[in-house]
Amino acid sequence: MTYLKDFRERIHNNDYPGFLKIWEEYCYGDQPDGEEIIAVLESIRSSELAKPFGIQVERILPLWRELKDSQHVNDVLRLILDLQTTNSEGLAELTTEYLKNQYANDPLLLEKFRLIGLRTRDKFQSAIRNFELLSHFKKGNFVFHTAGWGTGEILDVSLLREEATVEFEYVLGSQHVSFEKAFKTLIPLAENHFYSRRFGNADALEKEAREEPGEIIRLLLRDLGPKTAAEIKEELCDLVIPGADWNRWWQTARSKIKKDTKIESPKELKDPFRLRTEDVPHEVALHKALETKPGIHATIQLVYAFLRDFPETLKNHEFRTSLETRMKEILAQEQLNNGQKLQILFFLEDLGTPKILQEIKELIEQMPLITDTVRGIEVMAFQKRTLQHIRKQRKDWKETYLDLFFGVESNLLRDFILGELDTPETKGDLKQKLSALLIHPLSYPDVFVWYFQKIISPKATVPFADPAGKNDFFEGLLILLDHLEQKPQYRDLAKKILSMITANRYKIVREIMQHSSQEEVKEYLLLATKCASMTDHDIKILHSLGEVVHPALARLRKEKDHSTTEDNVFWTTQEGYQRAQLRIQQIATVETVHNAKEIETARSHGDLRENAEFKAALERRDRLQSELKFLSDQIARARILMPEDVSIDEAGIGSVVYCRDSKGEHVRYTLLGPWDADPEKRILSLQSKLAQSIKGRSIGEKFEFQGETFTITEINNYFDQKK
Repeated sequence: MTYLKDFRERIHNNDYPGFLKIWEEYCYGDQPDGEEIIAVLESIRSSELAKPFGIQVERILPLWRELKDSQHVNDVLRLILDLQTTNSEGLAELTTEYLKNQYANDPLLLEKFRLIGLRTRDKFQSAIRNFELLSHFKKGNFVFHTAGWGTGEILDVSLLREEATVEFEYVLGSQHVSFEKAFKTLIPLAENHFYSRRFGNADALEKEAREEPGEIIRLLLRDLGPKTAAEIKEELCDLVIPGADWNRWWQTARSKIKKDTKIESPKELKDPFRLRTEDVPHEVALHKALETKPGIHATIQLVYAFLRDFPETLKNHEFRTSLETRMKEILAQEQLNNGQKLQILFFLEDLGTPKILQEIKELIEQMPLITDTVRGIEVMAFQKRTLQHIRKQRKDWKETYLDLFFGVESNLLRDFILGELDTPETKGDLKQKLSALLIHPLSYPDVFVWYFQKIISPKATVPFADPAGKNDFFEGLLILLDHLEQKPQYRDLAKKILSMITANRYKIVREIMQHSSQEEVKEYLLLATKCASMTDHDIKILHSLGEVVHPALARLRKEKDHSTTEDNVFWTTQEGYQRAQLRIQQIATVETVHNAKEIETARSHGDLRENAEFKAALERRDRLQSELKFLSDQIARARILMPEDVSIDEAGIGSVVYCRDSKGEHVRYTLLGPWDADPEKRILSLQSKLAQSIKGRSIGEKFEFQGETFTITEINNYFDQKK
């Protein structure tokens, strides 16, 4: 197809003179390529050049007469008739003779000639296509409506009325379609066409799809052309496979497609699956991909995915040898970093290359910056293999594992590291590493949530899986939720945390509160009220659960203490106070008004009992009113912190406390009110556990938190730090 690219380029650029020049040259050829002629005519038929080209298309007739394949003969002539605009006597005669030969036994031949314009010969564009459609008009046959009515089944045909009665999938009731309109909008479908089967017998198609998912994908691609995964879902989900079963079915189908040598799978999700004209063995497909000389990263991904999906190909000695040669060439010729070199060596090890294991060992033993190398390895399975070698061969394996523990992206790899460190010899180091999550949960939010799930699983034996550890991590989880809600990039993680808390009727909360003190439960409830994603309903349930474990909380909640003692003061900076006032103003003047409109709009939808939008809007109103009352109560108790309120003799409100841990590392904490707390900047709420551990202590005194001992080395005034 040497001309096709040039033709399509001219069509794409709407370059009619350029196209016509190539067309004239092409028509003088003496070796016709049926597939190429069809591709050219199809391309121009769907372009803006179709109309002016109509007077030139007949010039291909000499080449058409040289075609040998009967299917090519029919397809090319059909397209010539589609495009032609001359309605010449010679073309009419040729078309008439052709149809007479093809349909010699058709008793309605002359009547169909009249209907397609070949009797008068004044206008017979698309004559062959229209004749085929008329011949297809039989009861029980299927057609496709190009203007959006979908697949249709023919119920009746009347040559007298010149119309067909058709039942379409997207239109209620049977429709009477004139032949004139049918010629413009209907396409005949074979009985075994995907659309015919889906419309005519969806149950049988579903049964086959469940038994042979790969065959259904082949059928779809054969009849509908290349399709992306999303487009395949659009054609099958709910129409053939019930939506509830789709994900499981697609996983099965996807594994079948990977092994199908006639289906070409895309490299990117946005690209389509394609049906090849002939089977291409997997080994051949890989070699073709490697012949394009992709970069080292792409090569590693390509070969790894291939060997993972088609391990049986390694039984082919010739293929195995050629792949081994290719890997050795990369190793010898490419400029590889240590991570890439390791992965190529792993490939060679899997291919059975002699003495490779020793090379791997030597490389790992001599490798500097081993943690950076592990992070740079593209394939997770190879990361794990590297870690296994490090465990066996390097004395610094424990430090490497601890360094990588929070830094690897895969939870599966993190599970492996956890398992290797959770031994009697290294459990102490592991616990100390995990303590950092409790002190600064915002540093590794994904890791924190992952480990929280570990400790609350049944029969967990990892560090902090005891009741005290679960209590501490649950408190950290609520702190984390409050801060993640304010960061759009962590929206999904915040939803996951909320789902964990509320799942199975708050099962996690009930289990944790069973082993929590009254003060700890009060802290949970305080933190929960700061989480905007928790509804009033959630908060009420948490209070109820706490009161079941500690009945005294019910009495405390009902008591109204309006005293203005120091314990009842709500400390805040001027900036924190202004933020709270702005929030109150936002709720009262913007969000409440918007919510009222939401309620009114939802109410207009009717049927309030089943109106989810109405219920959600009411719940939001309750939440806004609750937050407004909560902030107003705090404003009433608020006292703006001044320099003279701060003491540097002992840690308290407004103190900047410098500490040294048992390793000699220094850390600084600032103690302020809840509105000013920011764990990322180590600004603690005075009510937090860590702040309470520090409060009241002087320089030189020690305090403990999460198993770590800290010594206070300096206390400064917050306002001095601001200058």
